[in-house]
Amino acid sequence: MSKLTKFLLALGALVIVGGGIFLMTWDIPAPSAEVTKTLSNDRFPS
Repeated sequence: MSKLTKFLLALGALVIVGGGIFLMTWDIPAPSAEVTKTLSNDRFPS
């Protein structure tokens, strides 16, 4: 394999591993907006 191919494979592996580590350590904030939805009584059987 050529040096360029090895470099690109190593770079791709580094990006994938780095992205995985980033997603595992990122503290994603919970949604802060309140959701209110009114359901009509017609949708539920009596």
